[in-house]
Amino acid sequence: MIALADDRISPALADEDELTVDGLLLRVRTSTRRKRFALTVETDAALTLHAPWGRSVSEAEGFVRAHRDWLVTKLGLRERTRPLNPAKRLVEGEVFRYLGRTYRLAIVPDSPVHGGVRLIAGRLVMGRDEAEDPARGRMALVDWYCRVGRAWTAGRLQPWAARMGVSEPALEVCDLGQHWGKYRPGGEGREPGRMSLGWPLFQLPMHLVDYVVAHELAHVRISGHRGDFWRLLGLALPEYEERRTELDELGRRMWMGQIE
Repeated sequence: MIALADDRISPALADEDELTVDGLLLRVRTSTRRKRFALTVETDAALTLHAPWGRSVSEAEGFVRAHRDWLVTKLGLRERTRPLNPAKRLVEGEVFRYLGRTYRLAIVPDSPVHGGVRLIAGRLVMGRDEAEDPARGRMALVDWYCRVGRAWTAGRLQPWAARMGVSEPALEVCDLGQHWGKYRPGGEGREPGRMSLGWPLFQLPMHLVDYVVAHELAHVRISGHRGDFWRLLGLALPEYEERRTELDELGRRMWMGQIE
């Protein structure tokens, strides 16, 4: 780790060094293409200093100090919006959400009919063999969210597409990592494209799933998030800003597939 340097003998920064300045720890990334210093606050609240190759530690420290207030503000914002996604255990009574409601896991000696996970009498039922194998159990739960999520959305897609005046895209529910949804335009002769929804989305209340569906449908007509995109979304969903804020807050607390 780099300590605060004497300005009279200031070594050059090296790629992947760590620099501590007034209590802030930063990872250093150097580049021969870069002309100026820059700072980023990563999604995990880590700090990165981007530096031109060959610049000194003392120069870097001065830059960080000059932008310390900005860094502290951004760090506070990142911590407030940092994902708090819990891990789950495949044990009797563990709570899972579906469309805003909670359901407890029931472990049975044999897998449900047709295998996988089933919602039976208000309980998510899983076989003991799957529960005792974290990889299989996770796969079974993700598959269940994909199946029920696609079935639920299939009934909502056409009314939303009609409301927004766009063609109804092909639909899939799958693992999109940290994304709630994506829209990919179709190629020539393959209109109108494909909407993908991330399976964790279906833990959220229905009105937030609707927001994501409407958001992705707006991309059928408009790519990017310029003003005309938000105007189109606002025509179909005037309260989209409130729903977007709620999605940001609730979404960071949803289970994203981690098994303890």
